[in-house]
Amino acid sequence: MSPKNRKKLYLLRNKLDKLDNVLIKIIKKRTNIIKNVLKLKTSKKDIVDKKRISIILKSIKKKSIKNKIDIKLTREIWKRMIFAYIDFEKRNFKKK
Repeated sequence: MSPKNRKKLYLLRNKLDKLDNVLIKIIKKRTNIIKNVLKLKTSKKDIVDKKRISIILKSIKKKSIKNKIDIKLTREIWKRMIFAYIDFEKRNFKKK
């Protein structure tokens, strides 16, 4: 890699690092909301709402098309995030 491209790569990676810092803060906010949602659930079976998951993924597809983002990429990111939060809820569910 040329020195010029190495510098460009460094600058781009720096931008990614800064964006990752913003994403971490957003994930923290989302997690706090999920914790409040979890408090409202009375049973572990309430954790997975297949209808809502379907609605979310359809919405993400529309937003991806509108914003010219790869549909497969955004769908995969959201699916993984949804299932990560389902796992989080299951691990943190407390019987009432």
